[in-house]
Amino acid sequence: MRIDLHTHSTASDGTDTPAELVRRAGAAGLDVIGLTDHDTTRGYAEAIAALPAGLTLVTGAELSCRIDGVGMHMLAYLFDAEEPALLAERELVRDDRVPRAKGMIAKLNELGVPVTWEQVARIAGDGSVGRPHIATALVELGVVPTVSDAFTRQWLADGGRAYVEKHESDPFEAIRLVKAAGGVTVFAHPAAVKRGRTVPESAIAAMAEAGLDGIEVDHMDHDPETRARLRGLAGDLGLLVTGSSDYHGSRKTVALGEFTTDPEIYGEITRRAAGAFPVPGAGGV
Repeated sequence: MRIDLHTHSTASDGTDTPAELVRRAGAAGLDVIGLTDHDTTRGYAEAIAALPAGLTLVTGAELSCRIDGVGMHMLAYLFDAEEPALLAERELVRDDRVPRAKGMIAKLNELGVPVTWEQVARIAGDGSVGRPHIATALVELGVVPTVSDAFTRQWLADGGRAYVEKHESDPFEAIRLVKAAGGVTVFAHPAAVKRGRTVPESAIAAMAEAGLDGIEVDHMDHDPETRARLRGLAGDLGLLVTGSSDYHGSRKTVALGEFTTDPEIYGEITRRAAGAFPVPGAGGV
């Protein structure tokens, strides 16, 4: 089985629609795909309707969190998408994305970059606006060569010249809310140092104590040495180890299924979940 548990669609900051995403996943030979758009579940219905036979969908979301001034992302899987408390927290985070984006645009204008809200809104389309959309605008304007080059302290990285904070969940509260909604939590790319400051291992240990289920180890932002270290940490803390592409369509160079999760780990995730079940493909539309 080939299992990729971290992907994004146009419901947030990917470039493939949910339907296109699952079709590409099927064509790539995946058996299981996790749809984990940022702070939203809006892509579920379209993905399920288009799900090809032989491909199973794991519904999820990537939750924006912050601890001690450090931003982090929490992957949540197979939770009840309508559970009121978790839904309210996701909406609070999502609703702060527009004023935050406008604040970053204002800072970029002060730096002499002629980006506009209309340009960023066009790029975001119906998705939840985020930094990758602003980064894409910078690429269009020729300010940076790639989206990744915008995520530096010169531009949009945490603490960067054009960075603006937004509402982000406390990770311990996020774990509690996801668990209460029957879901499973995995800390996404915990050692992605090129994105900025990372959460210390002592905090990961505290999250494990609070009910964190796993950490994403096999990821494009982790080199082999980092993956080995994280595997050891997961073993020490009794955490599940996942691997995922973090696919964003053409916005990143990584391919679907470039990193995958062991089938036994996937089985354990589904066993722990009580809020939703994986959806098997029925041929799509």
